[in-house]
Amino acid sequence: MRVILADDSVLLREGLTRLLDEAGHEVVAAVADAPALLDAVERHRPDVAVIDVRMPPTHRDEGLRAALEIRERRPEIAVLVLSQYVEQHYAARLLAGSAEGLGYLLKDRVSEVAEFLDALERVRAGGTALDPEVVRSLLARATRADPLSRLSPREAEVLRHLAQGLTNAAVAERLHVSLSTVEKHVNAVMDKLDLPRDPGYSRRVLAVLRYLGG
Repeated sequence: MRVILADDSVLLREGLTRLLDEAGHEVVAAVADAPALLDAVERHRPDVAVIDVRMPPTHRDEGLRAALEIRERRPEIAVLVLSQYVEQHYAARLLAGSAEGLGYLLKDRVSEVAEFLDALERVRAGGTALDPEVVRSLLARATRADPLSRLSPREAEVLRHLAQGLTNAAVAERLHVSLSTVEKHVNAVMDKLDLPRDPGYSRRVLAVLRYLGG
């Protein structure tokens, strides 16, 4: 396959170039920053772009922003992010669309050459290669971002009935449980949704609004 490497470490670029050459692949460009990466992608149209997250000039998220641009402009080009970091915001955006031809691996967890080459082949073939730590980080982010995901199935069911306007007694009758059980679930829902204990607000109404707002 034809590969572009983007990493500000000269040693890493040279090492990966040698590794890929020995595996029978062609490195058509090896660059150190995001502008050079985008230019190389347009000039060479590779099969895969292997991209570090943090590159010059700020060493923050230039690589991931370039990856997003490549996915938008050239969706036929597979992207493998190879980094020391999980940048949750941009990683989530990167994975928000189609995950075909996309990978995100952490450098210090790629312990085998064969593992890296296998991931490269998978994304080039339209598959996905995600480090388990990346998946865990994004799931944790999703949980923090969506308080409703903290609810147990029974708590979510109770909240759904509250949103229909039912009283606690009516919910208890509907679910065939005791009133005290429903009250415990309602209190748990309000706590998990981080609703304020302010006498000026109805926590019940706030819970319903949170549910209706998704």
